Amino acid sequence: MATTDRQAATLALAHALSAAERGLAVIPLSRNKLPALRSPHHDGSGPASCHGECGRFGHGVYDASSDPARIRELFAAAPWAGGYGIACGLPPHHLIGVDLDTKTGTDASAALRELALRNLFTIPATVVVITPSGGRHLWLTGPPDVVVPNSAGRLAPGIDIRGAGGYLVGPGSRTDHGVYATAPGTAHLGPAACPPALLHLLLPPPRSAHPAPSPAGDHGRGLIHFVLTAHEGQRNTRLFWAACRAYENGIGPALLVPLIEAAVDTGLTEREARATIASAARMTGHRP
Repeated sequence: MATTDRQAATLALAHALSAAERGLAVIPLSRNKLPALRSPHHDGSGPASCHGECGRFGHGVYDASSDPARIRELFAAAPWAGGYGIACGLPPHHLIGVDLDTKTGTDASAALRELALRNLFTIPATVVVITPSGGRHLWLTGPPDVVVPNSAGRLAPGIDIRGAGGYLVGPGSRTDHGVYATAPGTAHLGPAACPPALLHLLLPPPRSAHPAPSPAGDHGRGLIHFVLTAHEGQRNTRLFWAACRAYENGIGPALLVPLIEAAVDTGLTEREARATIASAARMTGHRP
């Protein structure tokens, strides 16, 4: 391993251990921001639903720990790690991450301010992490008895939520695009409590007593049309967005095949389409 890689791995471990001292559960990340350890079941040798019960590493956020000894074991198994992820939704903080993106061409910070004005809440002083692209991650805490799901763009374009089953890239992590850093004046803060009005927006709507609409329903047809009208360069993005909306509205499984067929019609391969839809399912707190 090159000296620079060893230094990055050493720094990542040091930052991860520091986060653990604050009660945050962490996992090692590769420079592409994905979990550094490959699933031990990638060859189909184990149950697809294993969340670490097999005792081996490689289960993503389910490996997360705040125990220093386990963290050292995780990083020893992934000496190429350049960063670390912080698991959301776990005690004692029940972390909620508000990811304000800058790559969508929209002003996510302004969208959050508009939401706050419209719903009568303010974002408290809290930990803010600046991403290499100039985006911001706001750290908030939720009640222990509330499960906040992951979502992408549901609140507003450019605003993603990291909740139970998700993770945030920790400050000090080095990625292919740069370093994540705590915003000046926020490093000494702890995650602030999520305002109740914002928490209400983050929770999924109550399930209807009526059966979920079929793929032929208006909403399903609209999502399929949205994918079918994608131009080159939009196909994966549109498919991901449509799949997120489908899972959030309870029709993800029913729309799986129609979404794949629509994506293939636009030029994606079936494998690419399935991978994108699986990512959307995980992002929204569902199993692919």
